[in-house]
Amino acid sequence: MSHPGRLEGKTAIITGAGMGLGEGIARKFVDEGANVLLFDISEEHGQKVADSLPRAKAVFYKGDVTDLEHWEGALKASLDHFGGLDIVVNNAGVVHRSGPSPAVPRSEYDRIMSINITPLYQSAKAIHPHFAAQHSGVFVNLSSISAPRPRPNLVWYAGSKGAVSAITKGLAAEFAPDGVRCNAICPVVAETGMVREVLGGTDTVEGRQGLTRGIPLGRFATPWDVACAACFLASEEAGFITGVELPVDGGRALN
Repeated sequence: MSHPGRLEGKTAIITGAGMGLGEGIARKFVDEGANVLLFDISEEHGQKVADSLPRAKAVFYKGDVTDLEHWEGALKASLDHFGGLDIVVNNAGVVHRSGPSPAVPRSEYDRIMSINITPLYQSAKAIHPHFAAQHSGVFVNLSSISAPRPRPNLVWYAGSKGAVSAITKGLAAEFAPDGVRCNAICPVVAETGMVREVLGGTDTVEGRQGLTRGIPLGRFATPWDVACAACFLASEEAGFITGVELPVDGGRALN
């Protein structure tokens, strides 16, 4: 006996959906019945993922997640293509190269803070009125286990994700009367293109082993791990859950 997907009939905007965790989330959401708007600044990557998914379920939208007009365009595209919007996954993010905090260039600091934090402001501004009008909607924001457990040499990244977690909880309290939920996911280092930067610019077996020693379950996170958590938080199964930071970290926070 077949069962409907957890997200059947729902429409989601997923940022940074052209690769890594965002691609994994997009694939999981489509598998669970959702329509997805893949919001990415890279047409090459975003369109490639969209083309690999059922045409009726996925559409690529080229945009800058720090730009309010692009968020307004993403909302319009969701309404035009799919007739609604129920979920926003703020996944797009960047990391600086691991190294001494005072040595990180100001340009890198500014890039981290802009790309990792500003989309929460812009998506709230553009999307919350739509969610409030229908008295339902979900924001799922990608934070990091480095937010509650920062470590040396990735301090500015951890700080940006600390802001993501704090903003998520504050908006959860503020938006709850409107029927809108906001939750954060806190992954440990994941199998994405960010590994090289986390390891200081060189992806080595030794470097990976060093990181893995700090993860009790003995491996990095995968896009699938994070996608399953995002799917749960976006679904009706989590309908009474708001303002949480869900670790997807193999026990990293225990160390």
